[in-house]
Amino acid sequence: MIRVIDGHNDLLSRLMAEPHRRAEIWLGGAPDEGHLDLPRMRAAGLAGGFFAIWHPSPETAETAALRAGMADPPYALPLPDPLPMAPAQAEALQALGHLMWMERASGGGFRLCRSLADLRAAMDAGAVGGIAHLEGAEAIGPDLDALHVLHAAGLRSLGPVWSRPTVFGHGVPFRFPAGPDTGPGLTEAGRRLVAECQALRILVDVSHLNEQGFWDVARMGGAPLVATHSNAHAVCASTRNLTDRQLDAIRDSDGMVGLNFGVAFLRPDGRKRADCGWDPVLRQLDHLIARLGEGRVGLGSDFDGTLVPDVLGDVTGLPRLFEVLAAHGYDAALIDRLAHGNWLAALGRVWGC
Repeated sequence: MIRVIDGHNDLLSRLMAEPHRRAEIWLGGAPDEGHLDLPRMRAAGLAGGFFAIWHPSPETAETAALRAGMADPPYALPLPDPLPMAPAQAEALQALGHLMWMERASGGGFRLCRSLADLRAAMDAGAVGGIAHLEGAEAIGPDLDALHVLHAAGLRSLGPVWSRPTVFGHGVPFRFPAGPDTGPGLTEAGRRLVAECQALRILVDVSHLNEQGFWDVARMGGAPLVATHSNAHAVCASTRNLTDRQLDAIRDSDGMVGLNFGVAFLRPDGRKRADCGWDPVLRQLDHLIARLGEGRVGLGSDFDGTLVPDVLGDVTGLPRLFEVLAAHGYDAALIDRLAHGNWLAALGRVWGC
């Protein structure tokens, strides 16, 4: 079976939404719910992945109606309001606790990984290796002290923003059709955050930054540019996707892009509808590989955080994806690189160990 390292999932949000059911959800007692649980991951070959720690914005009837409009573009969702640090910090610590509980509850089937050596050891043992990722840095203050606490607890990947502003920068709103140049980029505190992440060897994820923020990170240098779950704007003109110029910068930095399975970021028509078949996936991968090369593209599913194509369904659809890629003309060596090899190499370049 082909082993997979996945650049992004939101399983923690499911577990934290129903803490009284976390054992049932995690250990496979609800196989008809969501995209992920431990038994399905292992059955599908998912050997490692980035587990997102994310604080949702308050939901209202208005925001729900706006999101529903993503099924029939054009749409332009406003940026949510900023979140205060205290509740975001409490939830981040709770989520890290969930990851540690997942390790204890798994009976050896899941390991929280703090280094490339940890991840390789988990894969060799047949366990799922989990990487703690902070999606939106609201849990960290401008003094950056909390960053060091979270790093000590296992944090190894961080996106300065989700799709809302923080003290560190400005997220990109959900709009289609539109470009990612939607406002100012990193703040001074944001530049200090990126520099401190680089010093700690924490991966800095550019997936939710707007274009100005992306170029602010790029100008700082010091580490490869990594987008854990992003697609090509040339194929799907969503603000969330990366322009060819951005992809070229990622290539030149020897960075990495993980393909997002979210249909609103795959489909050329931008519709948040699952009835799209495999064609948008193939078009995105073809473009990303043509622009980045075969060694800088992987998967960043966004499982449990987005609507994915019906033909994929959930994590158990990954073997079908690889069959489709083989029929499309990708050879076994390239499929292995897309599935896990490129992520291992990129993490080695970022983490150094």
